[in-house]
Amino acid sequence: MTKTKTAKPGQLTFWERNKRSGGYLLQKKIMEMGVALARFILLFGMCFLILQPIFNKISVSFMKEADLYNPVVISIPSEFTTENYQLAAQLMGYKEGLKNTFVISLTIAILQVCMCTIVGYGFARFEFPLKKFWFACVMATILVPPQTIATSLYLHFRFFDILGLIKLITGDTINIRNSVLPYYLMSAGCTGLKNGLYIFLIRQFFRNLPGDLEEAAYVDGCGTFKTFVRIMLPEAKPILVSCFLFSFVWQWTDSFYSKMFLGGRRLLSTSLASLVDQLAAFLIRLRGGGGGGISVGYSNMLLSTGTLMMITPLLILYLFAQRSFVESISSTGIKM
Repeated sequence: MTKTKTAKPGQLTFWERNKRSGGYLLQKKIMEMGVALARFILLFGMCFLILQPIFNKISVSFMKEADLYNPVVISIPSEFTTENYQLAAQLMGYKEGLKNTFVISLTIAILQVCMCTIVGYGFARFEFPLKKFWFACVMATILVPPQTIATSLYLHFRFFDILGLIKLITGDTINIRNSVLPYYLMSAGCTGLKNGLYIFLIRQFFRNLPGDLEEAAYVDGCGTFKTFVRIMLPEAKPILVSCFLFSFVWQWTDSFYSKMFLGGRRLLSTSLASLVDQLAAFLIRLRGGGGGGISVGYSNMLLSTGTLMMITPLLILYLFAQRSFVESISSTGIKM
């Protein structure tokens, strides 16, 4: 026995309400469906534009060189192989590079978030001389590309000195390039990679927190530092998570500062940048010094493989942290 859906007593059906509205209800429904369809097409197109290059790299990474020139092979390799991954790992020194990159990215991200949190909280809650000027300097670090001060950074850390004291004591400056010390010094001084952006985001977050929280803590006998640690930091967890993930990812993929300061240390970003040159040298050694070169297709195939090997740890990190990251972004957007 089947049941038919009927309107409840005293309740009009959709078509009856549409008739009374002069067709407006149907037009509104069609408009809503059209907007939903357009939104779906737009989002699908954007996702396709983002994911399609990654899918192509995944497909190419499992191909042999002959598949690149086979007109029958489009996206699915004729024979799956992992030779590209083995060769890329060998040329990049993947294990060593992965370890160094993880340690440096993690420590730099933690240091940047800690220092930028202190500075952002100071800009949000305290008054001090030339406050607007110093914040304009922070904004300038966001707008000015780091390449414009590359020469100054190089000379500063090549001939490093502290108020002339090192040269006074030892008779000469010291060279701290090819070490992680410049990284840590810049991050501790909030002049590292994207530090201005983190200060801005954290400042905006703290500015929108109610001042009653601090006043209540002061009334209960908490000092400034204790209020900051026990009251404000737990409230700022969403923006701190966002800044940490941003810092970790950007540091992981950075090649500008890595080449300038860590030229002698193997990192994934620098290894990937020189992968094609490493491949050419490897083939020359393999051929006993003979020429011949390498094809553009094969070099791009190995470069795609190395790129996937570099971003895979970031994808794994996102899978574990996506819930906290999405919550932090949405919460930050509401409070900002």
